[in-house]
Amino acid sequence: MTELAATGPQGFFLCDVLDAIPKGDMATMEHPVFSLSTRPDLRILSYAHNGAEITVTPSVRGLATIHDKDILIYCVSQLMAAVNAGRATGRRLHLRAADLLAACGRESSGDGYRRLREAFERLAGTRITTNIVTGEIETTTGFGLIESWEIVRKTPAGQRGGGRMVSVAVTLSEWLYRAVLSKSVLTLSRDYFRLRKPLERRIYELARKHCGRQPAWRISVEVLHKKSGSASPRRVFRKMLRDMAQADGLPDYHLEVEAGDVLRVTPRDHLVEAPAAAPVLSAEALEAARALAPGWDVYALEAEWREVWATTGRRRLRSADGAFLGWLKKRGLGRA
Repeated sequence: MTELAATGPQGFFLCDVLDAIPKGDMATMEHPVFSLSTRPDLRILSYAHNGAEITVTPSVRGLATIHDKDILIYCVSQLMAAVNAGRATGRRLHLRAADLLAACGRESSGDGYRRLREAFERLAGTRITTNIVTGEIETTTGFGLIESWEIVRKTPAGQRGGGRMVSVAVTLSEWLYRAVLSKSVLTLSRDYFRLRKPLERRIYELARKHCGRQPAWRISVEVLHKKSGSASPRRVFRKMLRDMAQADGLPDYHLEVEAGDVLRVTPRDHLVEAPAAAPVLSAEALEAARALAPGWDVYALEAEWREVWATTGRRRLRSADGAFLGWLKKRGLGRA
């Protein structure tokens, strides 16, 4: 893909959008890419579901963690704000470390800057091999979540390795940048950054991706365990879900563990839209979708399609059924 022209000096895209709305890319919200461990995680992760295959290989620093993902969320948010404003963008971003830390609810202390550097090292060192579709293109490829990073410090004369961190440059992977340009992103609650437990963040991502503004979304604990990327035994995972549901602290969503080992996710009142606001699909369209995409969760596909419809202007549809099925075919589902 040809990179668009950048706006900043020396080919940088300047991250200067104040109060940009947090955005996450759909692919890493859908699939387990980040470690949920709070200790260095040196496992090689392998995941396959509904045709998507991922292998995540750590560096000697360990896998990138879901808290490291804050950096990518900030970068994606800045890029999307620029795209929506009609500004030119580029994969190489120039940002102030203090702005990044403030946006992600992190302390701007010496320890905060040290942890930021460690996060950059894990993001650059973690390697992904996958065939996930981004921007309606499927390629099997290997890459790092970020291609490179650079920290600029203001250091007193005669000293090295210290000083105040002035600015940071990050070059995103082509894979992630393509997701931004195709608007394969979803808005996140600002309270996402207040979630300190890794599993809470991961469950929120999955709820945001699959439930969206639907009245409810259900998923078996078995499948959720797989999609979350949790290394905990299933019985421990189930207990953590029950505790999470009881605490009811997730932004935007309520959780309830139902009979049959199923998690039910429902949006909080402020997310529920009037029925006429979103297109309604017929039972026949959902049945046709099952035929086009055997083995896929048609309700998750419906939720993703609604999000695409909402983020691309909520245009009036002559036929919601036809638009949905056409979108599935455009994604490559249903091809012989």
